[in-house]
Amino acid sequence: MRPVCPLSRLRRFNGVVGRSYQLNQLVKKEQFLPPTCVVLEVIFMKRLNTVGSALFVAVSGFLALGLPSLPAVAATVNNTFGVTATVESSCLVSATTMAFGSYTGAVATATSAVSVTCTNSTPYNVGLSAGGAQGATVTARKMTGPASALLSYGLFSDSSRTVNWGQTVGTDTVAGIGTGAVQALTVYAQTGAGQYVAPGAYTDTITATVTY
Repeated sequence: MRPVCPLSRLRRFNGVVGRSYQLNQLVKKEQFLPPTCVVLEVIFMKRLNTVGSALFVAVSGFLALGLPSLPAVAATVNNTFGVTATVESSCLVSATTMAFGSYTGAVATATSAVSVTCTNSTPYNVGLSAGGAQGATVTARKMTGPASALLSYGLFSDSSRTVNWGQTVGTDTVAGIGTGAVQALTVYAQTGAGQYVAPGAYTDTITATVTY
């Protein structure tokens, strides 16, 4: 009767180290184990050693390559801060040149545009000075010409040229309320008739003042 080799008894041992010892113990226990079976057991053990070594090399190589590193998760922390500002009332003013042109002794008229820009909701008043001529007032302005000759004229806040535009707030100034945008005001001017002064160029300088 052909003996059955107990190879299955060794398959329950998964380790590589100590298989020779295990085989020796099995041979001692199985006294009737034929030589052929011993050879087969040895071959089986060598194959297990080969497979185990190959597996160990493969795993070691995989670990040597390294696992892909995971992206670091950024930590965050936050807080708040206040932002403040105080808007001060302010105004800007500019004006265009007033030009009467040629004066021939008849009434001459002219205009100037005064532009006012004030912060929104800011009340303001615009006043016009008397000018720089000798003896001039806000109701009797004068342009100065050759040899200090004077040519009289007036400045008004209405197109009919009847409301004098002076510089006393609440009396003869022009009031407004700022919008944050440019506001245009027209200055109406007129010379008196019958002024036969020396020929030449006449000039004056008016200062527009914004009170707010």
